[in-house]
Parts: sequence; structure tokens; C-alpha cells
Amino acid sequence: MLKLFITTLFCSMAWCLTAQESLQVMFYNLLEFPEANPPNREFILRDILNTYEPDIFMVCELQNEIAGNLILDESLNDTEDLYESAVYVTNQSSASNLQQLLYFRKDKFILESQENIVNGTRDINHYTLKVRTANINTDPVFLEVYVAHLKSSQGGANQAERLAMVQEFVTNTEALSPDSFVIFAGDFNLYTSTEPAYIELLDPTNAIPMVDPIDTPGSWNNNLNFQDIHTQSTRESSGPFGAGAGGGLDDRFDFIMLSENMLTNPKMRYIPDTYAAYGNNGNCFNLSINDESCTGTFPQETRELLYQMSDHLPVVLQLETEEEIVLSAEEMTTVNPLVEIQQNPVSEILTLQIPTEGTFDFEIFDILGQEIMAFSSEGRENLLVDVSKLPSGVYFLKVQSQIIHTLKFLKQ
Repeated sequence: MLKLFITTLFCSMAWCLTAQESLQVMFYNLLEFPEANPPNREFILRDILNTYEPDIFMVCELQNEIAGNLILDESLNDTEDLYESAVYVTNQSSASNLQQLLYFRKDKFILESQENIVNGTRDINHYTLKVRTANINTDPVFLEVYVAHLKSSQGGANQAERLAMVQEFVTNTEALSPDSFVIFAGDFNLYTSTEPAYIELLDPTNAIPMVDPIDTPGSWNNNLNFQDIHTQSTRESSGPFGAGAGGGLDDRFDFIMLSENMLTNPKMRYIPDTYAAYGNNGNCFNLSINDESCTGTFPQETRELLYQMSDHLPVVLQLETEEEIVLSAEEMTTVNPLVEIQQNPVSEILTLQIPTEGTFDFEIFDILGQEIMAFSSEGRENLLVDVSKLPSGVYFLKVQSQIIHTLKFLKQ
């Protein structure tokens, strides 16, 4: 998987990304992964992730360490070794075998630490990521990432357990620096914004004030007015799958909350209007997500994958930073063994040596991440591409065949 929107020049022995580098974030309840039907869901997840390509990927309902590795190897690193995961630790809070885990682009982040916050229901997983910035040694940027799966179901006792878990989170953040950048994501199982856990989470007097990026209070459960933010259930009936919930889309259970400073701080800032229940076109109330009437931005093919994968939809948002993100040369300049650029820098003709047969798809991007041109080849040729009309500067050639790589060339 690869999606690089490059926004600056080559610096010394590393790639430096500046001018509002975008970071994509996703949380996903994977539903008793990997045992729940259908089998081989790691490949369904792979195809879903190929439509969004998160830089930070948080999940819940992993059943074991093998499940975590399966996602890393088959869903994320299916074509390139771009992602790492935190260490899988078995749930310590109860006998439940369901656990959370964090995955991240290793060329953009370093995992500094992790801990499990033990409570009476399920662990809350806390991870500290350091962003690979140019000032990583003198002015580092950290993301404090918390992933949780709060107690399910309605009723006073379940509300009390959700509140207790949120209180554990709030207490843990009291040990952080007041200006910390905090992400708190998970399946919160909340039915209304008047529930004590939601109120506690957004209490402005907390050590780290948190916000709901879309600020949409109300009674979300089975309420048509909130159909565009519902995340469960993707299925009208759970019968064919033997697990999860049915009833169609009518609950907002899945959230990504942010510390308040991430609304305004240019070091790490939420991009407005990027928060979404991924796959929800806003017209699928009490229907399955793959219902043919639920047309819109998310196509039928994507919604079919989401229907098969889980009874929950992912939640996504984008962050941006004005800091330089520095990617190692090893990560960024790996040469596709099937394609080589001849005579780089280039003046008028870009010559691509393709010694083997096969289908090769190419895209050229400028330093702002804008696609300039696209073309294909059936291989076994020296492909000549006219770039004479391109302005001078650095360009990136994305090559997709059996594997995906991005190559750099300089237009003189």
C-alpha cells in the first residue's frame, strides 16, 4: 500500500515533507477478528484499506496476537513493508479475549512507549508516537494515542462501567504535559450525548480538555437526524455471519476524540470536515450499508466490502502539521526491480527501462502531490515519456505492478 503526497524537496540523505503534510487516521471495530465469518477477512480488510490508506490505524476486537500479525502482514504490508504495529498484549482487565492494537506508518512515526490501562471491563491501550520531523531531537512532536472498547448495551449498570473507563482515561492524561496532542478512539457504545461517560470525556476542566471533532450532540440511537454519522450496524441481519449486531445503521458507537489544542495548533491540527463514518453516504438509516439505495460518495464496491468485514463502519479523520516530516532515504527511494529510470535528471524525455512483461501502471505527481499524468505499459520495452512541457523541479513516479514503488526524478 502506498499513498504519498510529497510536498517539498529532497534534503540531504532523507526526504523532507513540509507545507501542511497530511496524516490519515482510522479507527475500526473488526468484529471478533479473525474468527467471525466470512473467512479470510484479512483480504477484505486489505481492499478496504487500499481505498483510504491510513497513516495511523487503530482497531478493536482482535482475538489474539496471530490476528494482529495477520492484519500487519496481509492487510497492511501486502505490497510493501510500510507499517509497524505496537506489541500485542493480552487483555489484562477481564477474561475477555478481545483487545485493541495500533498500527502506524513506520516512515512517519516511531513508537516511543505503550501501556495497558487496567480497569474492571477491558484494557485501554495507550501508545506514544513520535513524529519523524526534522526537529525530532530538538523539538519533538508526540501523539498520545488511546484506543478503547467501552462496555456495551443500555442500562444504568453499563453506563456506570463506561463512565468508570472514561474516568480511567482522564486520570491517565493527568500525567501528561498540558499541551500534549491526544487522540482517544474506540467503540464507545454511547447512545446519547447526555450519557455520563460522554459528559465526563468532554469536561472542559479536565487536565487535557477533549473535543468531539464534529460537535454533534443529541440522542443518536435510532434517530434519523443523525443518519450520516451512524456507524452500526452495517447489516440488517447478523444471521449470515453468526456474530455481531443487525438492525441496520442506527447507532453512533464509534468515535475519534481529539485534545482541544488540535483544533488550532499548527504543529498537529485537525483538518475540518475530514471526520467521517467511512462508507456512510447519509441515506442508509436502518438499512444494510450495501443496500443499492444507499448511493453517494462511497461506491457500491466499497460498501460491499464494509458489509462483509464487520458490523461496524470505520471512523476516519485527517490531521496536518507544519513541521517537516523526514522520511528515511531507504523508505522512499527503494527501486522497483522491474522498472528503472534511465538518465536522471531528465530534460525532455523520461526513459523507463522495463525488462519484463506484465501490466505496469504509472502516475506522475508533482511536489504538491498533484497527479500530472498517468499511463500504462505491457512491459519489455524502453518506454519514452514526453515531459518537455513540465516545469523544472522534482517529480515522483508511482509504479504499480506486482508491487508498488515510488521513484524520484528531476526535470531540468
